[in-house]
Amino acid sequence: MKHFVIFIVKILGLLLLLALALDFCYTAIFTHSVSRNKVEFVWNSPPQNYDVVFLGTSRANNHFVAPLFEEQGISAYNFGMSGSHLFEASLLLKKMLANKWQLKNCIIETDLNLSNEKRDDGTFARFMPFLHQDTLVAQHIKHEPDFNALYYVPFYRYIRFDAKIGTRACYKTLLQEPTNTLSHLGYYALGHNPKANMKNDIRNLKPLRNKYYEEIKALCKANGIQLIAVTTPMCSNVKGRTYFEKVQKIYPEIIPMEHYVRGDAYFSSCGHLNDAGAKLFTGKVLKTLKDKLNK
Repeated sequence: MKHFVIFIVKILGLLLLLALALDFCYTAIFTHSVSRNKVEFVWNSPPQNYDVVFLGTSRANNHFVAPLFEEQGISAYNFGMSGSHLFEASLLLKKMLANKWQLKNCIIETDLNLSNEKRDDGTFARFMPFLHQDTLVAQHIKHEPDFNALYYVPFYRYIRFDAKIGTRACYKTLLQEPTNTLSHLGYYALGHNPKANMKNDIRNLKPLRNKYYEEIKALCKANGIQLIAVTTPMCSNVKGRTYFEKVQKIYPEIIPMEHYVRGDAYFSSCGHLNDAGAKLFTGKVLKTLKDKLNK
């Protein structure tokens, strides 16, 4: 029995050493990359200087054509992340400021994402390699129910989020295999989809006085950044448009822009503009905000 216990202890010890070694290797690879996603770009780039940064979900990523701002002499970058929530947007902005980025204006998409304060695991995973390297990450997620496992168990976070930061992603990162995430100043264009679902039902969504939007407001105020919060378009067949009226009641400062683009020909899906629609929308945003932007 004694020999069996010693054998088990040795096996567990070897597994722990293997987990520590793998954790070290994966972390070293992910935390030295700058070219595969927006989180890495923010964490590992030298200080940047922008007239405008865009934050939000895919409804920012696919809707704000940053190059159109550049054509008007306004330096801009779209940091919207598909699938993300305000949980991740707040953490991304915290890191920009910690890295001494100079930002004059932050345009943030605030509509459907106001309805929850949860994390999005797909986007959240991108921050996990930096968990031990940066106290900002640990502080931001310390109240998450799985924080202790993520923080204290070696290699657990890479297993937990294998789809985003597992072996395949680590290998591609090691080779610095390019992605299109950072192309076009962060704007990701969608095409026309003839089979797209042009119906949506948001009647059950309820906007919140959102903790992470409040964090973003406070960060911008403390750092002299003009925060411009807007809603973005949806297709004509969406049910529950009164949601946007509820947003306005909670946050009157949010500029309503959900009506800026009409016609389903401009949509790739009910909640996302195609490239033509995004360019039309961005043009109207520029016209509305050009005199308002700090330069």
